[in-house]
Amino acid sequence: MTIQYADLLTIGAGGGAYPAAFRLARAGRSVVMVDPKGLMSGNCLYEGCIPSKAVRETAEIYQSQRRFAERGLPGTITVDFAKIMAHKDSIQARRYQQHAADLAATPNIQLIQGEARFITPHEVAVDTADGERRFRCAQVIIASGSDVFVPPVPGAEFCLTSHDLYKPDATLKTLPERMIVIGGGYIGLETATFFAALGTRVTLLQKGRQLLNGMDPGMVALLTPLLDPSIRILTGVDVTAVEVTPEGGRRVHYTHGEENDTLDGDVVLMAVGRRPVIPAGAAEIGITVTRKGVAVGPDLQTVHPHIYACGDVNGRVPLFHAAVRQSMVAAHNILGGNIPMDYADFRHIPTTIFTLPAAAYVGITPALAEAQGIPLQTGRYDFEEDSRAQILERMEGGIQLFFAADSLRLLGGWVVGIDAGSLIGQIGTAAAHGLTAYDLARFADQHPMSAEGIGKAARSLF
Repeated sequence: MTIQYADLLTIGAGGGAYPAAFRLARAGRSVVMVDPKGLMSGNCLYEGCIPSKAVRETAEIYQSQRRFAERGLPGTITVDFAKIMAHKDSIQARRYQQHAADLAATPNIQLIQGEARFITPHEVAVDTADGERRFRCAQVIIASGSDVFVPPVPGAEFCLTSHDLYKPDATLKTLPERMIVIGGGYIGLETATFFAALGTRVTLLQKGRQLLNGMDPGMVALLTPLLDPSIRILTGVDVTAVEVTPEGGRRVHYTHGEENDTLDGDVVLMAVGRRPVIPAGAAEIGITVTRKGVAVGPDLQTVHPHIYACGDVNGRVPLFHAAVRQSMVAAHNILGGNIPMDYADFRHIPTTIFTLPAAAYVGITPALAEAQGIPLQTGRYDFEEDSRAQILERMEGGIQLFFAADSLRLLGGWVVGIDAGSLIGQIGTAAAHGLTAYDLARFADQHPMSAEGIGKAARSLF
C-alpha cells in the first residue's frame, strides 16, 4: 500500500481543525483534512450554532412582534415553520459554499471524506468510500468534535435530538403543538424557548434541581423567571421510558419524587448533553483520554508533542469560538517546532445561553470566586434604565461585573437580557487584558446602545 506524506493531518474539519489547516497551508506545508461528512465547519454549521441561531433569530422576531402588538402597534406576522426551516437551510447552504470557495482558493490543502484512525503516532489510516488510504504525518491535530449523547432509556429511539432538529433538511417538518424536552442544559433550554416563542406548548424535564447545571446559580436564578411563562419546567425528574401513543404521538414515563407519572406530546427532544468523539487507535498509541475527552494543557499538545487536540474533543471549553482559538494555538506551536510559543486562555472564553431572552458570562463569577476564596466587588447596571432596552420594550435583566476587591481589576461578568451575546465579548476582552473598573468607567461607549451599561456598571462602584 502506498503511504502518502502530509506535513499536517487534521482529524475533523471544523473549528478545531481548519484555522490551523489554512494557516499551515499558507506557510507552504502540505495539509490533509479528514472528515466523515466531507464538509468544512464541523457540527457548528451542520447541526449546531448556525442553524439553531437561524431558528432563534426568526423566533425572536415573532416574539418582538407580539410584544409590540400588545402595546397597540400595528402589524401581524403568521408563523410559517416550513419557511423558517427553509431559511435555516439556505444559511447552511450559503456558508458551505463559502467554505468550499475558501478551500478551492487555497493551495497545499485537501479535504477527504472518511474516517481516520491511528496506526502509530505518525501514521493515520483513512477509510473512504474508495478504500483505505494511509498517511505518514509530521503533525496531527485531533479535532473530531463531539456528538449527541443519548442515554440508555427505553424508547430513546422515539426521540428527536438536536441533530434531527437542526441538520440540513431537518427531520422535523411541521411545528408541533406539544413538545417535551428532556434535559435542562443550554441546548434543551434554548430549544424550549425557541419553540415556545413560535407557539408550541413546551414542557421541560430536568433531572437535577438546577437548570443549566454547572453554570453560576446566581445567573441562572436571574434568567429563569424571565423565560416564557408558558414553558412548564419540572426539575428533579427521572425519565424512565418513552413510547409511541396509539395516535402516533409520544408518551414520556417519569418519576418525580415518590410519584410515577406520564406526559404526552407530539414530539420529544432528547437533549441531555454531548460527548467527545475519540478517533480509533488514540488510546492504543498512548494518548490520554478522560471522561471529558483527550487530555491537553493550554499548549494543546497531547503526550505526543506532535499530536494536538483542539475543540470539543478535549472537553476544555466545548464552544466553536474556543475551538478556533485553540486551532490557532496549535498552528503557532507547530510552526515553532512543537516547542510551545502560544497558549490557550481557557478562562476568558465568552459563553452565551441563547435562550429568549439570553444570558452570557465570562471569567470568574461569584460561585467560582467563593469556591476559590477570591473576594469580589460587584458593579451593577439594570436594563430597566437602559435607553435601547426601553426602545425595544425589553427592560428585563442587566449587567453585573465582578472585580477583584483590592485592585478593582475586572475578573469576570455576566449579562442577562438584551444583547447578552454581543456585550459579553467586550467584557471578556476587558477581563483578559486586565482592565480595571477605572478603565471601563473612562471609556465613552456609544449612546443609545446597551454597551453603555458596561461603563455605568463600573461607575456604580465609585
